[in-house]
This record gives sequence, C-alpha cells and structure tokens, in this order.
Amino acid sequence: MNEIIQPRILKGFRDFLPQQETIRAGLIDTVTAVFRSFGFVPIDTPVLEYSDILLRKSDGETEKQVFRFKDNGERDVALRFDLTVPFARFVAEHREELPFPFKRYHVAKVWRGEKPQAGRYREFVQCDFDIVGSESVSSDFEILLMIKAAFEALEVPAVTVRLNHRGLFNAFLARIGIADKSEGVLRAIDKLGKIGREQTAALLTEVTGSAGTAEEILAYTAADDFTDFDATVSRLEDLAGGSPEAARGIGRLRELGRAAQDAAPGFFVLDPSITRGLDYYTGIVYETFLNDLPEIGSVCSGGRYDNLAGLYMKERLPGVGASIGLDRLVAALEKLAALPALLPGMDALIFCQDASLFAHYHRLAASLRARGMSVEVYPDPKPAGKQYQYAEKKGTRFAVLCTPEDAARGVVSVKNLANREIREHLTAEEMADIIA
Repeated sequence: MNEIIQPRILKGFRDFLPQQETIRAGLIDTVTAVFRSFGFVPIDTPVLEYSDILLRKSDGETEKQVFRFKDNGERDVALRFDLTVPFARFVAEHREELPFPFKRYHVAKVWRGEKPQAGRYREFVQCDFDIVGSESVSSDFEILLMIKAAFEALEVPAVTVRLNHRGLFNAFLARIGIADKSEGVLRAIDKLGKIGREQTAALLTEVTGSAGTAEEILAYTAADDFTDFDATVSRLEDLAGGSPEAARGIGRLRELGRAAQDAAPGFFVLDPSITRGLDYYTGIVYETFLNDLPEIGSVCSGGRYDNLAGLYMKERLPGVGASIGLDRLVAALEKLAALPALLPGMDALIFCQDASLFAHYHRLAASLRARGMSVEVYPDPKPAGKQYQYAEKKGTRFAVLCTPEDAARGVVSVKNLANREIREHLTAEEMADIIA
C-alpha cells in the first residue's frame, strides 16, 4: 500500500476557502468595474518569462527575491515578480497592434521570495492599471483619480494618497554629488517607514560614506504637516537646485497639485519621503495608506516610468500606472473589521427527491436562471435533512421540492429557508415569482 502524503503548502503561500475567495473575487469585480469605467482594457501575460527580460532593469535586492530556475530545455527563466516589467515587454512586442495612448489593467498573481509577514506573502495578487503613450500631466492625474475611485467603490475608510516626484529627488541627489549612488539611497529611503529615522540614517551613511550627506537626504525627505502643498513644493525647489530636471519636476508637481487639491482636498498630499525603491520610476510616484493602519504600509503604489519600455525597443514610450496589492489590502481590512460582507448565497436549491427526475429538476433550474436567478440542483437522493443542511451552509434562500407525483401534475413546493414558510402546489411561473 502506498504511503499517504501529508497535505501541506509552502511557507508564504495560502489556500483560500470559498468564504475568503468570494470576498476576494468581489473586491476584484469592484475594481475592474472602475477600471473599465475609465476606458481601460484587460490583458494577460505569461507567468514565466526569460530571466533577462525580468531582471535587466532590477537591482540586487529584487534579484534575490525572484523565483528563478532552469526549465527542461535548460532555459534561464523566472516567475514574474510584478506586472509592470512584463507589461513593458508586452508593449514592445505588440506595439503595432495597440492603440496609443494604451490603457490597460491586469489582475494576476506574482511571486517574490521575500520573508512572509503580516500582509506580505510570497504569492500574491496585484491589480495593475497603466497608461502608456502619453507623458501628459492629465495621465498622471487620471491614475490618481482611478486610485480614488477604486477605494471609494471598495468603501475603504480613511485613505490618503501620498505623492512625490522622483525626477526632482534625482536632481537633488545630483546637486549634492551622489547621483551615482541613487539606487542604494532609494532602497534606504524606501525603508524609512518600516525601520525609522535612526536606522535609515545608518543605512544612508553606509551608502554615501558620509553622515552629513545622510542628514541632508533625510532633511529633504522630512514629511511636512501635509496641509500646505505649495509650501512643501517651494521647500523642495530650494533644496533641489535650479537644474532643468528640477524645474520640470517642480512644474509637474505644482500643476498636479492644483488639480489634486481641487478634486479632493486632503485625499492627495505631497510627501517628500515617497521615492519608490524600483529604479525605473522617473517622474510622479504614488503610495496609498490607510489612515487607521499606516503600519501595514502602502496598499496601492506606482508612478511614472518614462524609460521602462525603452529596454525592449528603440522608440521612447512614456508610461504611468499604479498597482493595488489585493492581499495586503484584504489583510488590512480584516484587521480593521472593514471587510465587505459575503456576497449573497444561492437563490434556490432544487432538492433531489427522486433520482429519475434529474432532467426535470434541471429544466426547473433553467427556467429560474432564465429570469436571472442563481440555482443549484442537488445531485443525489439523500435524506432531506442533509439537503437542508447543504442549502443552509451555502446561504441558500429557498428550497424547491418536487416529488414524482408533483412532477406528473406540473407543480412544485417552495420553502423559505429563513422563516420556514412553505407554499405548495405552485406552477413553475408561480415558483419563479415567489423566489424573485
């Protein structure tokens, strides 16, 4: 006899029971409806990509987290660690088939071999939305508006989107003479909210070789009171200097700030500590926080990446986008007791009171589905108690009962499972009216 294998899953991976997956599916349906309302269309890309495609523009930290291996053909492949880099490859490969500006959304799993913790897993779902082919401030603003619309549709309480300009920060680093150390600086600043100022200062000192330079960087990224967008922009302008890159960043921030403050005062704020760790960002960057649970980190992040597609094509194709981390958002809402209720259960279960009537039962179910109702047919003639138990576990509203005698007369009985009221000798039309 074969030895039974112990059921188990890898650390950082999870199963989802129907109740959990129903909530996740409902959240995905909600955000994709928002994406479509803005004119975005869905795409999909392979789970596996050539490693050089995924890692050509990543830093050492990212490479350590990638699930990478040789396949049966000895090809060097990796599981996608986000949906943005595969999207850049997708655009380069299909640019002749796409309308530009191209607005897409992509909801799918990605994989990172990082340490599992609250809200962080090795397999998780991202909900990405991007615009490529436009470098306008309108596109930057549209992504912000979509973040706002998505979180409003999800009825997530107390949300703030913090934004900054990566090009402006790069101009500041160039002014203080450490542009060549930007990757290490960005990784350090990206950890500021997790490890605090003191440890971040130590990391920056290690990266730059100067405690004084580390303090200059921290002074630049110091969060203001978030109430005066224009005053913060002016402070950053003084610190970044007067280079053309700094001037472009300041202009974009001011223009975007006016629109954001007009659209939703207080929802969008300027936070100089937001830099995003990945080095493909070149302009506006965003992170979204739950005001009542800031320690869980950003639940929706992104920004402008004008040069990313240039890794795979000669034509310059600007882009901007963001990504909702579904699993982190679910973990946060669960902690805040703010998860949406389960979707309603089935409208009706047609009991199996005689196995020979299976075709008749399915005809009854089809007549209800034709009127927009969700209906199941129980497949086996088990005792009524077991069928009632099944219906109640699934949140079913009505039981439909039909014996061979009922079938011969063309009638059924309907039982309301909430109040136990039963109606007998109903026609199919009367059955449908009661359940509807």
